[in-house]
Amino acid sequence: MIFCSFEFLIFFMVILLLTIIIRQNKAKKLILLAGSCYFYAYWDYRFLPLLAGLSIVNYYTGSKIASTQVRAGKKRWLVASIVFDLMILGFFKYFNFFVGSINSLTLSSEIRLPSMDIILPIGISFMTFEVMSYTIDIYRGKNKPAASLLDLSLLVTFFPHLISGPILKPGHFLPQLDREITVRWNNVEKGTQIFLLGMVKKVLVADRLALFVDPVFKAPQDYGSGTVWLAVIAYAIQIYCDFSGYTDMAIGSAKCLGFEFPPNFNMPYISKSITEFWRRWHISLSTWLKDYLYIPLGGNRKGKLRQYMNLMIVMLLGGLWHGASWNFVIWGGLHGLGLMIHKLYSDHLRPRAFNSRPYACVSWLLTMAFVCVAWVFFRSTDFAVSFIIIKKMFLIGGIRGITWYATSLFVIVPVLIISHYLGLKLGDPPYVRYENTWGCFLLFFVLLGLFYLAPLNSSPFIYFQF
Repeated sequence: MIFCSFEFLIFFMVILLLTIIIRQNKAKKLILLAGSCYFYAYWDYRFLPLLAGLSIVNYYTGSKIASTQVRAGKKRWLVASIVFDLMILGFFKYFNFFVGSINSLTLSSEIRLPSMDIILPIGISFMTFEVMSYTIDIYRGKNKPAASLLDLSLLVTFFPHLISGPILKPGHFLPQLDREITVRWNNVEKGTQIFLLGMVKKVLVADRLALFVDPVFKAPQDYGSGTVWLAVIAYAIQIYCDFSGYTDMAIGSAKCLGFEFPPNFNMPYISKSITEFWRRWHISLSTWLKDYLYIPLGGNRKGKLRQYMNLMIVMLLGGLWHGASWNFVIWGGLHGLGLMIHKLYSDHLRPRAFNSRPYACVSWLLTMAFVCVAWVFFRSTDFAVSFIIIKKMFLIGGIRGITWYATSLFVIVPVLIISHYLGLKLGDPPYVRYENTWGCFLLFFVLLGLFYLAPLNSSPFIYFQF
């Protein structure tokens, strides 16, 4: 079940109505848990025991960490929980990847490791990171254990963020379960508008651009250099609108039910450095990597060389988190290299003209060029496709091929520029009231546009595979 479907609309209306009608708070939690399990089972019910296992094991180990007085005992329970979580993630997501990598290194050997026909559970990476942060924060003394297994199960399964995040910090979400779950009209007004904004990004932008991007990345050798460049730029916009669109729909649906989710994007394509880009892109992931990997590795506390190494390690693992493919590792490595170079540049070589407008424009242009080149490895199915696209982009081996200019791209880019400009000027987005004529007209206009302008078949969210 995906957000931009009629099935989800019916499902959400039922959940919202039951949350309004039912008075007892525990009963509301049970409804949300049952609905979330149904939401996930709609894709594949066989993985519901996996969600239950992650919830039960981490609830138990979290309680043991909190109740154990000796620090060594706390650490043993923490290690047990982390090993369990990583074993689950490693088996489902990386078993065949490592088997294939080992087999490729032993081509001449008669011994071949067998691969397995493993179905990747949707959202497994997001769930694993959330339960790991739960036990780690208890060990650090930052948070108390969940009040009940029901509360922790909701952290794991709550349907708005279940499939593609944002990655919720237990210290942010669990306290919201301690108070009364209440549906308020003001939240419904704002939540539905955030949801519709996300749907516009997904359906009218990302899915439209996919019609142009997919054929070019499928056979880049057939297209000219200009078309390949446009396809790469289009993919940069597509993945942003696809993922941030999902996040908006998650935030909006949660808000309707009375829950607040943290923002996951903050106009990343206005960034003037790779460091700034990662402060604005997939904020919940970059924050998680910083808090639970970069800082424990030493962060910037053990000298510059160690800091650069930590940045590279974090981004390599961040790339691998996205998928079991060397393309993702290369993508993460490129961003790690970019962060290292920018840090070195900022520490030693940054000119005095840093705050001038021409310098800012050049910085933005270089940052976006780097991000787009890195997206090639993220989007491509293998190295061969990646290198063909890179060669086409930098005019290596000729520029001949089919010339194709997607009309949708030339319509969308000005709209994005204007919306980002307004976002910078206005700050918090203005909301319309449904009680007045203007609000009803705007709602009807957006719904009409979604109905008539959406592609016939909406493509799956890109981050479903992670």
